[in-house]
Amino acid sequence: MHNHITPTHTGHPSHHASAPSQAACSRREFLAQSGKAVAVSALAGVSLPAVHAAEDNTIRLALIGCGGRGSGAAVDAFESKQGPVKLVAMADFFENRLSNSYQNLHSKYADRMDVPPDRRFVGFDGWRKAIDALRPGTGDIAMLCGYAGFRPGQLEYAVERGVNVFMEKSFAADPPGVRRVIRAGEAAAAKNLKIAAGLQCRHSKNRQELIRRIREGELGQIQLIRAYRMQPCGWLGPRPETEKDLHWQVRNFVHFLWVSGGLFAEMNIHQIDEICWLKGEWPVTAHGVGGRAANSTDCGQNLDSLAIEWTFADGTKATDVVRWLPKCHEEFATYLHGTRCAAQFSGNIHEGTVHTYRDQRCANDNIAWRAPKEDVSPWQAEWDDLLESIRLDRPHNEAVRAARSNLADMMGRAAVHMGRVVTWDEAMNSSFQFCPNIDQLTTDSPPPIVADAQGRYPVPVPGAWTEL
Repeated sequence: MHNHITPTHTGHPSHHASAPSQAACSRREFLAQSGKAVAVSALAGVSLPAVHAAEDNTIRLALIGCGGRGSGAAVDAFESKQGPVKLVAMADFFENRLSNSYQNLHSKYADRMDVPPDRRFVGFDGWRKAIDALRPGTGDIAMLCGYAGFRPGQLEYAVERGVNVFMEKSFAADPPGVRRVIRAGEAAAAKNLKIAAGLQCRHSKNRQELIRRIREGELGQIQLIRAYRMQPCGWLGPRPETEKDLHWQVRNFVHFLWVSGGLFAEMNIHQIDEICWLKGEWPVTAHGVGGRAANSTDCGQNLDSLAIEWTFADGTKATDVVRWLPKCHEEFATYLHGTRCAAQFSGNIHEGTVHTYRDQRCANDNIAWRAPKEDVSPWQAEWDDLLESIRLDRPHNEAVRAARSNLADMMGRAAVHMGRVVTWDEAMNSSFQFCPNIDQLTTDSPPPIVADAQGRYPVPVPGAWTEL
């Protein structure tokens, strides 16, 4: 693993004084602070195969969305053994986010950056200019690391331009956005473009090994999958009068459904993707319950507790239990139970904590087989795989699979928010959009939603809320 840069502003939940601790909510910050990262030279001793259609073996990058995720992804690219890469353009809706990211990255990776002021683009249209700075038909990569609501349009443009894509999770805010990602992924496949999706656990060697063992029948038939993401994350405080409402909502993206799909969709897409990967198929229905603490002063749209159950075609159940409140039991793991024994598939902050148990009891004194500690993080592995696929011209397109995991995510969210059972077909065919004109927004557009007199934005009320 490597040393991540921690940007000044991460885009994660508001830092107002009364908010619960949110330290666990930023995995990039966690990696930077944990001391587990080990910097590795991206260039030393590496044999560099040629990038097809490129002359100098250097893959150029355009970073779109310069918060914690984007800056961390740039470090993963810089540190990859499949280098060299060079960052040649940056874009963000907000100047301070871009400048902070540029300064932090440049302080450690100046030799891998060539981003003069005229290739640093600020504003709602800056991402187009950043993509235009890349070379179609080469190994160049558009890094889509901003907000999920805007991701489908950005992906479509990158594919139209003929450049490869790395896109962070999540991938859309609503079902029409999911369908756009699927269509763009199919168009990319026809052009032989590479698309990596930020569900990094798919690149974990330990998880891949357990999947192999499951498929070979070592655990028997899967009967239950259990995921947990219970960690403190902050509430949103009132909007300062000096901050434009649209900008406030975009900056605090995880608190607004139209920007990101909400905190659950942003964070738990990893657990839901693991559930679908383990089962090897997509769920047919979802239902669940959720709510807010009685003392909540959250001005955002999120619930702070959710419990969701997905059902697959053969009746197998999968659950995800979520709570964002402080001073409560914390857990971050995924388990599965087969007819022969149980296993752990994922650990804290997405660590490759993988082992099987002797029976159904999930305890450290009952482990039958334990995977070794992974030598690189899943975030590094996903970049190594993408860059190697580009250099070897190997098929690499995760868009359709990632979009479908995103839809399973939306099924669970909608089931809780609306208070009823939601089917896969209903979600996939839904025409509901949180912000139908999102592609046309400018810095001066009115916000898609407004707060009430107390400064609070609309919150889902089961039985009355519409989301599909």
